[in-house]
Amino acid sequence: MRSLQDDFLNYQAKTTPHPLGIVVKKAKGSYITSESGKKYLDFVAGVSACSLGHCHPKVVSAIRKQSKKYLHVMVYGEFAQEPAVNLSKELIDLLPENHQSIYLTNSGTEAIEGALKLAKRVTGRSELIGALNSYHGSTHGALSLLGSEHQKVGYRPFLPDTRFIQFNSLADLEKITTKTAAVLLETIQGGAGFILPENDYFKKVKERCDAVGALLILDEIQPGFGRTGRFFGFEHFNVKPDIIVMGKGMGGGLPVGAFTASHDLMKMLEDKPKLGHITTFGGNPLIAASCLATLRVIRDSELMQEIPEKETLFRFELNHPKIKSIRGKGLMLAPILENAELANQVVLKCIDRGLLLFWLLWEKKAIRISPPLTISKKEIKKGCAIIRSVLDEI
Repeated sequence: MRSLQDDFLNYQAKTTPHPLGIVVKKAKGSYITSESGKKYLDFVAGVSACSLGHCHPKVVSAIRKQSKKYLHVMVYGEFAQEPAVNLSKELIDLLPENHQSIYLTNSGTEAIEGALKLAKRVTGRSELIGALNSYHGSTHGALSLLGSEHQKVGYRPFLPDTRFIQFNSLADLEKITTKTAAVLLETIQGGAGFILPENDYFKKVKERCDAVGALLILDEIQPGFGRTGRFFGFEHFNVKPDIIVMGKGMGGGLPVGAFTASHDLMKMLEDKPKLGHITTFGGNPLIAASCLATLRVIRDSELMQEIPEKETLFRFELNHPKIKSIRGKGLMLAPILENAELANQVVLKCIDRGLLLFWLLWEKKAIRISPPLTISKKEIKKGCAIIRSVLDEI
């Protein structure tokens, strides 16, 4: 008799030749339990997506309550549906004053596509600038601005008029010109190894964009929704972007994305032509209910205030000679090891011992640590002890 794992490998398209293949039975809080009964302490949170851990009671309750009222009733933007309207209103209240309108999508990558279209429509320009070693998704537009040539092999041609700058390079800002529609940057570079902006970098990028009439788009898909200790990562860095893209952690474990801008900018998608950006399932009431519950827990609880202390605890517990540095901010951390092989061994051996870790896209010496915001200090100490013991044995 074939197992679920066999069927997974046979029928479901994969992203790598060798997926982890854990057969999930249930997940609750900071733990995932396999079909065999093995419990995994989750230091990944679905790659920064499960902000409140697995099956948070308030999220589950909101989903159940909404499921009894209605599910999908109409394509995005036609009907007023309470979950999506309330989500939009309460989210806008958390954003800078130049953001008054939100477009809800089905994923962060889809939101990136919408943001790029909006920038081109508003400016009447075609040039788009991204950063080297960036990642914004794998659809064609997002891939055009993905800053790793290795990942693009076999998928050309991409969008024309795309250029790249080095993240944190002030000299490269001269490449932003009157031909540029938008500059798209991750608030914290994810795949590159959780790289933080330095020396008022975003402030200077925004000043350059304003000087030449370009828009600044910040990708908050990973750092957004409390992961850095503030609701959005850019709040640490003295900048108010023109367009903000979000996803992952806003959904409470369900697929979602969004991009925000001013009323004046967002209105450009409404007419000439009408239906400038459309989606069937964006703003889905079930998902919006989950997002709204997630937002309220993060906003109204002490979770964000606890993030700096949890970060400090991680850094203390991961003091080990084989860890050369720890990049990142809040609960978006990347221990950097001596080499890629060591990092790979640590990830796999920790998984064997019941600690779920993962890799980063481009920085092969890094280990991803992006646990639920709800993780306890006891769970942090337990997981870090496993990492240290594995490092001691290798």
